[in-house]
Amino acid sequence: MREKFQHFMTGRYGADDLSRVYIIATLVIFVISLISGWGILYWIGLALMIYAYWRMLSRNVSKRYEENQKYLNARYQVAVKWNGMKKRWAQRGTYRFYKCPQCRQMVRVPRGKGKICITCPKCRTEFIKKS
Repeated sequence: MREKFQHFMTGRYGADDLSRVYIIATLVIFVISLISGWGILYWIGLALMIYAYWRMLSRNVSKRYEENQKYLNARYQVAVKWNGMKKRWAQRGTYRFYKCPQCRQMVRVPRGKGKICITCPKCRTEFIKKS
């Protein structure tokens, strides 16, 4: 049986991070559907599960790989922004954060120095802010 399954899966895409997210979302939607009693959630969950398995059994490997890479890039961007916000939140007592008016680069300056001239490290634009 194992050999038959391996032969069946030969040339197919298989499971990836995006498929796992779809399966987890399906389970969450099914649980919410059971709790709330809304039948439409059941059908949405079923459609999402069918799509996830269709992706896994697809033979268009390059297209599925491209979709997964887009998902991974989006997830990485969210993680980078989240970590930056956590870092700024932890430093909020010591530093003030401003965006450069020209290039939108985040600039960190020490608190309690009064009005200071800030030079953007990226584009060298100078602007005055109160620290």
